[in-house]
Amino acid sequence: MSKIKYYQKSLLETDWKSGLSVFLVALPLCLGIALASGAPLFAGLLSGIVAGIVVSILSGSEISVSGPAAGLTVIVATAIKDLGSYPGFLVAVILAGLIQIVLGYLKAGKFSAYFPESVIKGMLVAIGIVIILKQIPHALGDDQDYEGEFEFEQVADHQNTITELIRSFVDFNYGAVIISFSCLALLIFWDYAAKRNISFFKVFPSALAAVLLGVSINEIYAIAKPEYFLGNSPIHMVAMPIFNNFQDFKNVLIFPDFSFLSNPHVYTVAITLAIVGSLESLLSLEAGDSIDPLKRISSSDKELVAQGIGNTIAGFLGGLPVTSVVVRTSANVYAGGKTRMSSIVHGVLLLASVVFIPMLMNRIPLSALAAILLMIGYKLANPAVFKRVYKEGYDQYIPFASTIAIIIFKDLLFGIFIGTFIGLLFVVFTNFRSVISVIREGNNVLVKFNKDVSFLNKPRIKNILMSLKEGDEVLFDGTRANFIDHDIFTLLYTFKNSSKSKGIDVIFKKVNRKIQGDINHYQAKIESH
Repeated sequence: MSKIKYYQKSLLETDWKSGLSVFLVALPLCLGIALASGAPLFAGLLSGIVAGIVVSILSGSEISVSGPAAGLTVIVATAIKDLGSYPGFLVAVILAGLIQIVLGYLKAGKFSAYFPESVIKGMLVAIGIVIILKQIPHALGDDQDYEGEFEFEQVADHQNTITELIRSFVDFNYGAVIISFSCLALLIFWDYAAKRNISFFKVFPSALAAVLLGVSINEIYAIAKPEYFLGNSPIHMVAMPIFNNFQDFKNVLIFPDFSFLSNPHVYTVAITLAIVGSLESLLSLEAGDSIDPLKRISSSDKELVAQGIGNTIAGFLGGLPVTSVVVRTSANVYAGGKTRMSSIVHGVLLLASVVFIPMLMNRIPLSALAAILLMIGYKLANPAVFKRVYKEGYDQYIPFASTIAIIIFKDLLFGIFIGTFIGLLFVVFTNFRSVISVIREGNNVLVKFNKDVSFLNKPRIKNILMSLKEGDEVLFDGTRANFIDHDIFTLLYTFKNSSKSKGIDVIFKKVNRKIQGDINHYQAKIESH
């Protein structure tokens, strides 16, 4: 089957549905992230369109979905403020894209392979929990904070995740609660019916059904229960910009001001965006591969080039920087997405919604979209994952749990780095313990070097030597060690010379260094002088 036919088949079978689901998730996120970044609302939508169509075509992954990223909002907002010009900031976005293209061709994408699997699992679960914690307020009608805010400390309203939850429960909106609970119940029932192989529920997208239900309930409010109607306050609704004619559309486009190339701060911003954006994309790519039902391995270098081209185009058109995003990618996978066609569909739908139906989109309550995101959050943070990782051992569970905790109470990148550092500590500790094995049977002691021995193993060897007693017969076996550090060799040599006086018989088997040679011959050579 040719690639074109393969993509056509996948599009008709599943990807149109998953693309629609991703579109419904991405729409409020694009708007919310633009709002939080201090950029024009249309900039977020523009980036979503470029990422959905251009980046998806060039991507190194079949299931990754890109768009404006919540993890860059603070950087973007600070950069726009410091540069004092959004057109000047767009120059930095273009430069960041060019840097990413260079990084991709330099094969820098392979850096992502160094993040432990336990940390990637922890990242997915943490994002699931964060989605739940951040969407509960929207489900309760507390929409003061923007969609897409994932940090613990909320910039928009100076709350944090916990205080925001408390405020939401204290002062909730009855109309929003009814919509979100109804949509959530529908989604749960829809999943159950689809798993029972009821054809209609397998074919029709559950996310679209939930949105239609939410819109219908809100429209009923307008007639029968006006005090519950959410449309009177744009804060509770999707808020897309509306263009009455082509001139309105032209007026909202912003283009880069290349006079800022003489401003040194532009280059600092560009490097920061390139590094942070690349890391987020690579981590999202690893996360996407880990939940891909087909277990495909994505090309990280190709992804960096795709992100770079996407950012370069977004910068020229006036959009925000883009990255591959875990939330959209997860929504794609859990909606049944199989190929890049679903991401392309989501980009095309974003474009169509801007051009043809912005007023219709603005009739969607955020509480209905919150129900969809809550379902995605639950699937990411399924309790079964905790049990599965726990059974894999503490060396997996502690980095996993640490990553989750830090992402929830700080942010994504900090959690990833701390989780990876803890994982590396376990690797180092386990490596130290496995380098040397000691077997004792009565007075017979075998000390075996299972691999190369470095100076870092010196404390362990000292403890072994201190534990030997008078009358012991000890064999040091270095057969498997291709390298023995000078400090270790000297320590063993000193012990050999003093062992007789301690009443300990010692034999060395293939314990040698390239310069000194075998420890037995080395001793004989010194004694001959």
